[in-house]
Amino acid sequence: MVKPDGVQRGLIGDVVSRFEGRGIKICAMKMMKIPKELAERQYEEHKGKSFYDSLIAYITSGPVVCMVLEGDNAITVCRSMMGETNPQDAPMGTIRGDFALHTSKNVVHGSDSAESAKREIELFFNDYEIQKYQRIDEPWLYEGKL
Repeated sequence: MVKPDGVQRGLIGDVVSRFEGRGIKICAMKMMKIPKELAERQYEEHKGKSFYDSLIAYITSGPVVCMVLEGDNAITVCRSMMGETNPQDAPMGTIRGDFALHTSKNVVHGSDSAESAKREIELFFNDYEIQKYQRIDEPWLYEGKL
């Protein structure tokens, strides 16, 4: 997800381009303003923590771009590309290392496990919104596809 700060700063194209350039397939994408109830479901594991209310206020403050990404080890690869949650710990060359300064406005969100990805995808997308297709360059990206 490109978060509200990333959208407001015009970074959608930069973020999408990095994933696509790496060989990650975009299977679904949409822009939306997250309703408070949906945000509360998305971040329910943080309920009761000191930053929860400000997190909900932030993620609902403006539009986001939600995506379903696919590729070999996509979660690990995408999280590596995003960099550490705290941008001050994220290396240059990562999305957060290049574009963010503070944890509370760190441009992107990515699922941390297959279980989280499944849950979050189900929150934001219907089955018909997720496309299955083969990129023309997949034989050049993946072992054993040529």
